[in-house]
Amino acid sequence: MSALKASLLLAASCLWLRCSSADKFGVLDERLRSNLTKPNGAAVNVSLYYESLCPGCRQFLVGELMPTFFMLSDIMNVELVPFGNAQEKGSPGKYEFICQHGAEECQGNMIETCMLNKMGDSAYLVINCMEMAKDVLNAAKPCTDLFSDTPWKTIDSCVNGDEGNKLMHQNAVKTGALKPPHQYVPWVTINGEHTDELQDKAMSSLFNLVCSLYKGEKPAACTLGMKGKKRSFC
Repeated sequence: MSALKASLLLAASCLWLRCSSADKFGVLDERLRSNLTKPNGAAVNVSLYYESLCPGCRQFLVGELMPTFFMLSDIMNVELVPFGNAQEKGSPGKYEFICQHGAEECQGNMIETCMLNKMGDSAYLVINCMEMAKDVLNAAKPCTDLFSDTPWKTIDSCVNGDEGNKLMHQNAVKTGALKPPHQYVPWVTINGEHTDELQDKAMSSLFNLVCSLYKGEKPAACTLGMKGKKRSFC
């Protein structure tokens, strides 16, 4: 992930969150520059179980998860699992999915699942770009063209073929195996664990939570902190 692309996404995140001009070009850039500490501890693993069109999921992904990841990528790992409250029926190769926010959400989940499988790290930039857009589905190809070297036809082939169906089934299995079972989305696990306390802290300020849990030498960015955001669930 290039610093230029990260900076662009952070600036765009600020537009979404109505940050001040000083935030867009001052504090956030300073966090990027200051995060130069070589990690000497185990990374904090953050997993997000979500739905592509869930308003609360989009708010958390764009407003908390991705900005935190762009600033603290040296000390944290991120896993995205698009499925959430969807239901699955059928058999291998012919699974059918019913999504909380309709067929378009199932399509969005499938697109993002294929991106995560095909794009490597650039998938995070593309998905952030999509979830930031007014129309998530229509943003998929332009965001791909802007932030990834993976051809759109590769994603489209995955989405409309057996591979995408298999990958979405894997997300269904992974979501169904959560302990405790998820009750809503966004559902966050930290180092494989979910508690009400961890969820509350992640929703309020994931940045501060990751900094507090990291056991190695703290990157300078952690001293700058980040304000909590309004939370919403589906």
